[in-house]
Amino acid sequence: MTLKIGVIGTGAIGREHIRRITNNLSGATIVAVTDVNAEAAKAAVDNYKLNAQVFPDDKTLIESGGVDAILVTSWGPAHQQSVMAGIEAGKYVFCEKPLATTAQGCMEIVQAEVRHGKKLVQVGFMRRYDQGYQQLKHAIDSKFIGEPLMIRCAHRNPEVDDKYTTDMAITDTLVHEIDVLHWLVNDDYKSVQVAYPKKTRHASSHLRDPQVVTLETQGGILINAEIFVNCKYGYDIQCEVIGEEGVVKLPEVPSITFRKEAQLGTHILMDWKQRFLDAYDRELQDFIDSIRLSGEPQGPTSWDGYIAAVTADVCVRAQESGRQESVELGEKPTLYK
Repeated sequence: MTLKIGVIGTGAIGREHIRRITNNLSGATIVAVTDVNAEAAKAAVDNYKLNAQVFPDDKTLIESGGVDAILVTSWGPAHQQSVMAGIEAGKYVFCEKPLATTAQGCMEIVQAEVRHGKKLVQVGFMRRYDQGYQQLKHAIDSKFIGEPLMIRCAHRNPEVDDKYTTDMAITDTLVHEIDVLHWLVNDDYKSVQVAYPKKTRHASSHLRDPQVVTLETQGGILINAEIFVNCKYGYDIQCEVIGEEGVVKLPEVPSITFRKEAQLGTHILMDWKQRFLDAYDRELQDFIDSIRLSGEPQGPTSWDGYIAAVTADVCVRAQESGRQESVELGEKPTLYK
């Protein structure tokens, strides 16, 4: 069985996924595309020499009998509409984050999937597929360091443009840590608090940078997450888990060691796309394979998307209040247990 995929949104990430499915992965083919810019959709078909139909909108693409699954890579505020339509049509859905732009929107997707009675949706939290994070997960699950007690992590970008705002440090940046740390320790969040160190002179006047977010899980694990989006020196993702019997740390990205001009060093990436290139391949291959083999996607679920949205909302509230704020999720539906 070859999974027939329709792509909704042919911007940068949409084109990247078309490229990897067409050139790198197995078991699927792109048969349909759509974009609010019809010329962009046609250009994607031509550029990748696809045998695919261009549809006028997401609704007609989803309703096509020749489409088994949809890839939602459109503008974030449009995601919920496409995902809901996909569930109603009984189509498998891979949705880049955000699943929806509000926690309520994510809950509506969860409820629609529960009514359908089967998991159809996978959310694009690619870090779970990074080999370094998978090694951390194995170490934690196997009790290699005993029970985890604390986590220290950092998400650093060399720079951001002037449109980047203080809340985006949560909703666009920290959201990846929110998901992957929850997955690592398999423990829901209890509370969050945000603090602001001395501001870097490289940040825009309206942006508070860096930030430090403290998250506490229901089991008492304390997480300190640094967000520093104008660090200048590179794109740098760090994670260290401190357990009762040892410490494990996310591996550094492989790089040559050089000796040059009286210096010994290694290169640091500047581009986030290069950091998780393999993870993007692995997550989409898993989406394809799990549907073909088990009839359901096995990756991050709609409930995971809801957890990320609720926690991000509370973090933004904590940015504004300066206080410790509680995270309340409600009961997890049986479908996701």
